[in-house]
Amino acid sequence: MSGFPVTYAERIKTLPPYLFAAIDDMKQQAVARGVDIINLGVGDPDLPTPAPIIERLQEAAADPAHHQYPSYDGMLSFRTAVANWYKKRFHVTADPKSEVLTLIGSKEGIGHVPMAFVDPGDVVLVPSPGYPVYPVAASFAGGTAYEMPLLKQRGFLPDLDAVPRDILKRAKLMYLNSPNNPTSVIADVTFFQRVVDFAKEHHVIVCHDAAYSEIFYDGRRPPSFLEADGAMDVGIECHSLSKTFNMTGWRLGFAVGRKEVIAGLGKVKSNVDSGVFQAIQEAGITALKLDDQLTDGLRTIYQERRDVLVAGLTSLGLTFAPPSAAFYVWIEVPEGFTSTSFTAHLLENAGIVTTPGNGFGAPGEGYIRMTITTSQERLAEAVDRMKNVGW
Repeated sequence: MSGFPVTYAERIKTLPPYLFAAIDDMKQQAVARGVDIINLGVGDPDLPTPAPIIERLQEAAADPAHHQYPSYDGMLSFRTAVANWYKKRFHVTADPKSEVLTLIGSKEGIGHVPMAFVDPGDVVLVPSPGYPVYPVAASFAGGTAYEMPLLKQRGFLPDLDAVPRDILKRAKLMYLNSPNNPTSVIADVTFFQRVVDFAKEHHVIVCHDAAYSEIFYDGRRPPSFLEADGAMDVGIECHSLSKTFNMTGWRLGFAVGRKEVIAGLGKVKSNVDSGVFQAIQEAGITALKLDDQLTDGLRTIYQERRDVLVAGLTSLGLTFAPPSAAFYVWIEVPEGFTSTSFTAHLLENAGIVTTPGNGFGAPGEGYIRMTITTSQERLAEAVDRMKNVGW
């Protein structure tokens, strides 16, 4: 082969493999061996996007007005629908012109926030175990991620008082996530109020990942971070239509919060992307307006699935807390296993894909994560397979 040597940037050299891409590789290798895989590894809803959303997309896609470049900030009509939804759902008032920004999925906003506010040498506080994008985004901006451990004895909430003083002096940004991935824990407004006070005291911008707020059980609706008094002064909340309306492939989300933070994120976006296809935003308006008419049925399905898996795992003697939200079960591995070895045991001997807890950060060692984004029948079969192979 002719040409010249290609040298990767240091930020790429030190980047760990993306957890869920690695899991997909493991799954594909097992499929190639002829294994009937039950995939409980990645939280990608298996149910279709509700019909009214699809129908609105089809109609809007035929409109030539949507065939040109969209607004970088997103259509004002979509941002207004977001503001109206926030008012109805959380009783939070936001100016759609300056305090709401359309995102290409919440992951895109979460990943770009440090680019606007973090310089080399700055610290980003990240929950651990947590979504792998948090520390990676900090690294891409030249910052250093500092893990805030989520421990069972503290209800899997970060201990803000445990962050060292020298770290606080360099901290510029903090990620939070409730309902939490992978633990499914819901933070209450009292905790969020503590976060607001902490952020004001130490001048730390908060980026709250609320992607799972509409997947909840037993009528326990999770609050928004922005419901805490003063939250709009210290940060933003990134949300997504992906999990709420089974729209993971559509790539539509939004950020709401302090206008200066929204403006900084918007400046990054205007330099690296060209916005969301307007027909998708039109479909998003329909989703937000219909809201519970579409999501009540989805939550019922997920709750039924949760109950099947929870009963099965309980019968196997595994230790875990039944989730109140999201579609993850955070399970302690049996004695004698590590997170990785138990994941490998279930894949190789039972054909079940799970996620090792240490893939979400060192404090996740000793756990695995299972999802309920598959049918009740397959969840019950997974339990039967686990019973048969034992450990």
